[in-house]
Amino acid sequence: MVTPLRVVFFGTPQFAVPTLQHLLASRHQVVGVVTQPDRPRGRGQKVSDSPVKTVALEHGVPLVQPEKLRHPDFAAALRSWQPDLGVVAAYGRIIPKDILALPRLGMINVHGSLLPKYRGAAPVHRAVIDGETETGITIMRVEETLDSGPMLAKATRPIDPNETSDIVERDLSELGAPLLVSVVDAMSERDVPEELQDSTACSYAPKVTKEEGLIDWSLPGIDVHNRVRGLYPWPHAYTYLNGQRLIVLRTHVDSGTTDAEPGTILDTAGDAIHVATGHGGRVAIDELQPEGRRPMKARDFLAGHTISPGARLTGK
Repeated sequence: MVTPLRVVFFGTPQFAVPTLQHLLASRHQVVGVVTQPDRPRGRGQKVSDSPVKTVALEHGVPLVQPEKLRHPDFAAALRSWQPDLGVVAAYGRIIPKDILALPRLGMINVHGSLLPKYRGAAPVHRAVIDGETETGITIMRVEETLDSGPMLAKATRPIDPNETSDIVERDLSELGAPLLVSVVDAMSERDVPEELQDSTACSYAPKVTKEEGLIDWSLPGIDVHNRVRGLYPWPHAYTYLNGQRLIVLRTHVDSGTTDAEPGTILDTAGDAIHVATGHGGRVAIDELQPEGRRPMKARDFLAGHTISPGARLTGK
């Protein structure tokens, strides 16, 4: 018989929502939710609730949005909930040691990689950019050092060579939710075995930036393709054609080789724009978005733009 635990949940974006929903549907009691303060979101930068806040309000769960986790009022709020366990899923901040120690059983985290690989803020994006063929979810104990705690459970998922980071992240969030609940169930009954991470095998996944989106056409074709899909749906890969910024949304790696300079447009026939890359490779752009315009298929873009083979895609 599973003994219900009193759980405090830390999370903010959509990635965290399936875990919160599974906890709410479990035998355990979510006694409070901690999410980041309301921020401007989306294209119009309107202030709106985070996805986790929306779910908490729908279920009438007590909610706090502290600006500072070290403020004494925040610690007092957590103590008043009397949590047995803290669950963290993409909260977005480092949790101080004194807060980690408040729940009787400590805190555990749903992390979107197979630790110790890809510790940090953007494990899914970095795995796709690096061309990984497999990723997964790790349930780990939260410690002061970023994503370094002992591991309690793992689940794996393959990465298709043409998948974008949003699809991988969505699937990982769904994969991690029931795995997390199974760990919480186990913790309510007994001590769960914990596996220490091999710190010599760790790698870091820093937050992606807009600046990383500028395509370096001198890279091999596969690296260009992986960057495009890894930076989708944000911040996007981009390039310039005759001074016009083009956001590159979908690509595939072309077969064959070329001796043309990287960035040279090789062919505009059919449904794609074929571009030379480094190491004699080729990439085809299937979908793009001129700045200030809607996303469009390459064939639709070509219908309104005359581009001759030999034109160059550049960094500015």
